[in-house]
Amino acid sequence: MESVTAVFAGAAFALFGAALLVWTGARTIQRAPVALGVSPVASTALATLFGVLFLALGVWCFMGV
Repeated sequence: MESVTAVFAGAAFALFGAALLVWTGARTIQRAPVALGVSPVASTALATLFGVLFLALGVWCFMGV
């Protein structure tokens, strides 16, 4: 039963992390701000960091299955 929870959590984290990385990349390529009212470099770096973190967390959840 716990493996079902791990699969669900892993899928949610991996999807969110991948979507955040794709969205950040698309905004960066278009030279559009990633977050309004924030330094472009800081917002891009922070969004990339959290995207990678959530993707890694999703993979970690899948490895526990």
